[in-house]
Amino acid sequence: MKQYDFDRIVERRGSNCLKYDALTARYGRDDLIPLWVADMDFETPDFVIEAMKRRLEHPVFGYTIEYDGYWNSIMTWLREQHGWHVEREWMRYIPGIVKGIGMVVNVFTRPGDKIIIQPPIYHPFRLVPLANGREVVYNPLECDGDGNYRMDFDNLENIIDERCKVLLLSNPHNPIGITWDRETLAHLAEIAAAHNILVVSDEIHCDMPLYGHTHIPFATVSELAAHCSITFGAPSKTFNIAGIVSSYAIVPDKAIRKRFYSWLAANELDMATIFAMTATEAAFTCGDEWRRQMLRYVEGNIDFVIEYLGKNIPQVHAVRPQASFLVWLDFSRLGLSHEAVVDLVVDKARLAMNDGAMFGAEGRQHMRMNVGCPRSILAEALGRLKEAVETLTRQA
Repeated sequence: MKQYDFDRIVERRGSNCLKYDALTARYGRDDLIPLWVADMDFETPDFVIEAMKRRLEHPVFGYTIEYDGYWNSIMTWLREQHGWHVEREWMRYIPGIVKGIGMVVNVFTRPGDKIIIQPPIYHPFRLVPLANGREVVYNPLECDGDGNYRMDFDNLENIIDERCKVLLLSNPHNPIGITWDRETLAHLAEIAAAHNILVVSDEIHCDMPLYGHTHIPFATVSELAAHCSITFGAPSKTFNIAGIVSSYAIVPDKAIRKRFYSWLAANELDMATIFAMTATEAAFTCGDEWRRQMLRYVEGNIDFVIEYLGKNIPQVHAVRPQASFLVWLDFSRLGLSHEAVVDLVVDKARLAMNDGAMFGAEGRQHMRMNVGCPRSILAEALGRLKEAVETLTRQA
């Protein structure tokens, strides 16, 4: 069995990557360790690169059909990894999951309609509907103070009215990393179906459950869920190919499928590109062992962060994610304003993390940290944070 090296540092600066080369534009300085945007610093798997090279050996990159191997690789992966038997007719390519959300908003709602989100939540869930002239209504997750979050179904029932048309679900949840359990998803489906609300389940992190947790596709929990939902997925987060747009939609319900896919086809937005198909087939056909090793390494990184904080910076609490490589950090015990937390992390510790407030008001005094990187980088980053907090404490 091949052993992959996730400790290897890859120089990404100068490759026009968002994570490194946009630091000055996003944070006003370029001397930061980037732990923000959700791609990993690990090498893209060799079997994906080799598949791309083989395709590049052919000298023509013309229009390409969506061949069986591409779709079969997705269906086989979903069946073997998640027990979801997906029919070919349920699926279409989409040019990105955030774009897919925008498409759903435009196909299934009108200006003035309401979109429900459950913050703290991935910020495009809020920004895309607002930019399209829809109203966003909030059903904040409940937190018990120890970093345990759950959906507030009582409040959800209270905020729903006849203008609510779509609910955007992050499954697994971003930024907290929750793998929603079957009971929660089934209850959500019951409420959505009762109020004729379409659930859009973003499952881009589905292949990265951690510590024995299991991802449950929303559409599989009940017939109600299958017939009130659209699911979006992609290999991009798992196999570190975000620059290759490789997303897909799954719609079990015939009426929803006809409405959505007819619009996609009319605008030629469902045409997969050569390299999206090549990379997806390689990832889902050859990638399980690489994925398993990567997840074990990420678990080690998360353990390292939690243990380091507990020993050296106990005022900062990390919520242990159940999926993915994103860690939700709570700085509230420092007693700082949110603006002071951002200053501490960015300007004092020189770390680029995602500002928790971008995920909603519930994210104030929080930051989202990407641990998909070599552990040596994490060690340097946490050392910087420790020094910054100690300096702050001395000055207090």
